[in-house]
Amino acid sequence: MFPQAIVPLQADLPFPPTVGEFFPHSVFGLPYPWFTRFALLIWLAVAILIVFFLVAYRSPKIVPTKGQWLAESIYGFTRENVVKEMIGTPGLRFAPYLTTLLCFLVLTNIFAIVPGIQVSPNSHIAFPVVLAAISYVMFNYVGIRKHGFVTYMRNSLVPPAPWFVLPLLIPIEFASTFLIRPFTLAVRLFANMFAGHVILLVFSLGGFALLGAQTLALKPVSLLSWALAIALTFLEAFVAILQAYVFVILTSSYLQGALADEH
Repeated sequence: MFPQAIVPLQADLPFPPTVGEFFPHSVFGLPYPWFTRFALLIWLAVAILIVFFLVAYRSPKIVPTKGQWLAESIYGFTRENVVKEMIGTPGLRFAPYLTTLLCFLVLTNIFAIVPGIQVSPNSHIAFPVVLAAISYVMFNYVGIRKHGFVTYMRNSLVPPAPWFVLPLLIPIEFASTFLIRPFTLAVRLFANMFAGHVILLVFSLGGFALLGAQTLALKPVSLLSWALAIALTFLEAFVAILQAYVFVILTSSYLQGALADEH
């Protein structure tokens, strides 16, 4: 369970690894610079999810099959434990999107530990930025649609505070709601997946570097480095699922704030 790039280690990869790992060239030698390994993984994740849910609900039964039970459990978890808890009954219309978002993030994050892939598209900042932008547009749109632009901006920017402190609080609220939220939403996901991939690379490739060291005493340490890489792989799996959940929870929280009648 080592990073995908370990296969050509001796010939191609330096140690320590560089950030060039996160800027791959187009796959299959195609003349499309945008069609990289990350783009291919995004398409693969979308295809897997479409096929999974189509097959799971192809012939729904009262006594569900394993696939139907799994799909219903994922939707039920998001609906009951995320949407209802964070937004309430008015947010049930967002349950399908948030379920899809959760599944997509879990799958693309788990790619980081899948043998033969072992890198998440979310370790490239572009993909978390797009997902954060979708959440940003969504919560602002539903807030403006429900309250109207003026009321929504007043609810978002004017806290219940004495009038003389409002000139200080309104810019802070604006920065927090409309600038910091999408930035932190994207960076949190990106930073965790980026750091996890780098750490796995360091310990995995470090094992090979120690094994090839001229000092005989360093060679046994390579086993420790590989053992840590395996242990960290399990930790990375936990982080992958946790970060997907956090992203969905925060999106739900922002939707709840946009739909709230008061600040």
